[in-house]
Amino acid sequence: MTTLTIEMPGEAFSALRRSPPEFGKHMRIAAATYWYQKGEISQEKAAQIAGMSRSEFLRHLAREEVEVFQVDFEDLQRELMRV
Repeated sequence: MTTLTIEMPGEAFSALRRSPPEFGKHMRIAAATYWYQKGEISQEKAAQIAGMSRSEFLRHLAREEVEVFQVDFEDLQRELMRV
């Protein structure tokens, strides 16, 4: 595994009431959720980034009310036109 070092102002941890390790964990989950929501990464890759199993990540998405299935409506329309 690769280690990434990020400089953060000390106030960031107190503002969110999280220790640096907790903050890092939540940052990984937030990034994975954001990239998945934008369609940039798969569920599997997002779960890996978040440090979760795929089923844990899906439960996280449900709790956060994030759409589990990403649908590109233009792709769907092209697919339907082929039928």
